[in-house]
Amino acid sequence: MYKILAKPCLKMALLSFKKFLQEKGPSVDWGKIQRPPEDSIQPYEKIKARGLPDNISSVLNKLVVVKLNGGLGTSMGCKGPKSLIGVRNENTFLDLTVQQIEHLNKTYNTDVPLVLMNSFNTDEDTKKILQKYNHCRVKIYTFNQSRYPRINKESLLPVAKDVSYSGENTEAWYPPGHGDIYASFYNSGLLDTLIGEGKEYIFVSNIDNLGATVDLYILNHLMNPPNGKPCEFVMEVTNKTRADVKGGTLTQYEGKLRLVEIAQVPRAHVDEFKSVSKFKIFNTNNLWISLAAVKRLQEQNAIDMEIIVNPKTLDGGLNVIQLETAVGAAIKSFENSLGINVPRSRFLPVKTTSDLLLVMSNLYSLNAGSLTMSEKREFPTVPLVKLGSSFTKVQDYLRRFESIPDMLELDHLTVSGDVTFGKNVSLKGTVIIIANHGDRIDIPPGAVLENKIVSGNLRILDH
Repeated sequence: MYKILAKPCLKMALLSFKKFLQEKGPSVDWGKIQRPPEDSIQPYEKIKARGLPDNISSVLNKLVVVKLNGGLGTSMGCKGPKSLIGVRNENTFLDLTVQQIEHLNKTYNTDVPLVLMNSFNTDEDTKKILQKYNHCRVKIYTFNQSRYPRINKESLLPVAKDVSYSGENTEAWYPPGHGDIYASFYNSGLLDTLIGEGKEYIFVSNIDNLGATVDLYILNHLMNPPNGKPCEFVMEVTNKTRADVKGGTLTQYEGKLRLVEIAQVPRAHVDEFKSVSKFKIFNTNNLWISLAAVKRLQEQNAIDMEIIVNPKTLDGGLNVIQLETAVGAAIKSFENSLGINVPRSRFLPVKTTSDLLLVMSNLYSLNAGSLTMSEKREFPTVPLVKLGSSFTKVQDYLRRFESIPDMLELDHLTVSGDVTFGKNVSLKGTVIIIANHGDRIDIPPGAVLENKIVSGNLRILDH
């Protein structure tokens, strides 16, 4: 395996490093950034209004679902792949993904496969778990993204002493971001295999985005374009809120749709970039991409993505840089690209235990692996939840809730300090709970907190 993968990996790493040396300063000329033309970002309602054809099964049979599965659960205090964290009724991200696709295949009598792009951090643990899906009606494939050498920030030389991956070299390598999908997918041979099976499009998304389910209306729009011109790349965008001001946005740049990330913006224009009134949408990283186009562009070496410089400090204190790329940045390399402004419900990422509390609560109902907002919620917006550092790790978070509170009427929840929740607690309106240093607050079983601030010390002791 190493002999097969090493040369392409190192070659791509060298190309990335060369590009990094050539690019100095922000990678966009702010004066060239324009709002995208009206017809280049379509409202989802317009796509949905076209309806579905009678042959939706044959359309589905041309689709492949790809999940980006390279990340670890370390930010939530978990070991191993993030996709194996339990998020709902003991189902993991991966369980829910398999359930969604199996439901599609059974409902429409189709063969939509699942492809996982793993990293060297997640591959072994993921493959062990995949055995449990052997009897599911979903073909599952995996391939690995590349392994690049970390670079010493001062000397700009690789940290690795040699090409081995173990011992003192363990920290010397990293997966270079999800923009690596194009080259790694191609080099794995899986791209050609799927094209040979008659597959035409991939639907790519982060495995921790629980809103990223296969949408038949978008798929139909791709397979049956209204103007007859095939679309090679669709990016799902959604309206920004104050919480999304750092999210990458779609712009018109030198006559093409282009994804602009905050890291590319000149410092003097960062506040303008964050403006919700000027840049109203952001990238959900739900992407629909033509397989034939990926093959063509890879063979022409024509996929152009900006380098993202990610500074890190290793355990020993050494400052390094990682050169990464983002999958959506390639949009400008594809023909007839399109943005679709989708409902916010298609962007439901779980990055923190605050997000986890939302998806575990009665705000959502679970059906065939898909989460949908409960009909009992009177308004469709998601509450703002901020859990303090005592809740950061999943293990600590679970220990602090005897059961997940009723949150159907919640608008805003802030919890800070040593706080626990008894069974059957109900939270409504705005609830702020702050236990100062040395204090502890136990919210009693059955408590109803509506527009309340709780602070100080509240202990409930067994007797």
